[in-house]
Amino acid sequence: MQTKAFNELFPLFNTANPETLEWLLSVVVEHEYPAGRAVLMEDAWGNAVYFVVSGWVKVRRLSGDNVVTLAILGRGDFFGEMAILDESPRSTDVLALSDVKLLSVSAQRFIQTLFKDPQLHHRMLQLMVRRLRQSNIRLQRRHQPPAVKLVGTLVGLAENYGQPTEKGTEIYNFSYKDLADISDISADDTAKIMDKLDSKGWIKTEPENHTLCLINIKQLAHLAGRV
Repeated sequence: MQTKAFNELFPLFNTANPETLEWLLSVVVEHEYPAGRAVLMEDAWGNAVYFVVSGWVKVRRLSGDNVVTLAILGRGDFFGEMAILDESPRSTDVLALSDVKLLSVSAQRFIQTLFKDPQLHHRMLQLMVRRLRQSNIRLQRRHQPPAVKLVGTLVGLAENYGQPTEKGTEIYNFSYKDLADISDISADDTAKIMDKLDSKGWIKTEPENHTLCLINIKQLAHLAGRV
């Protein structure tokens, strides 16, 4: 991958020095995983930072037989950055939802890069704060109606990772369980709300392509209280 493409794909590196990008590209390791494969096991947290080139992954919390989806990440995002600074035991893993391509940088090299490039260091802090704010917003909305929470989740995924098409904005066709977990609602409510959105013509699933199209994202954003 060329430095320009790398910079454009990952917002984290928008302000990084060209020398930083060239060095990172010289040390990254490429990975490809099929859908359903564990990308990062709980005992591997802290070894590297991972960048999503294409596809979708989910972060799961594991507790005995109970599995809860904590987050869904797509193209241009990254994970593992907090674990390189936190050596506490992990009870989460990362699973490929679709075929996925990743780049990884070892923890030691990534920390060295942050110290060498203050702009990158600052950008990293900005994105981590944004994630914290998003988590706080989810907590603030925990008493909102299930439909508002679910639509907010769909709009957020579309805004962060969606691909604009002539039909609307496409995202992965996530399971109702995953959507329910990250929206903090029940799977039954999720199924009912998705059916209603489909009947209104606001969303359309294409199972053969594993995609979900948000046909009227402005209307959905209004419903979620995002505009």
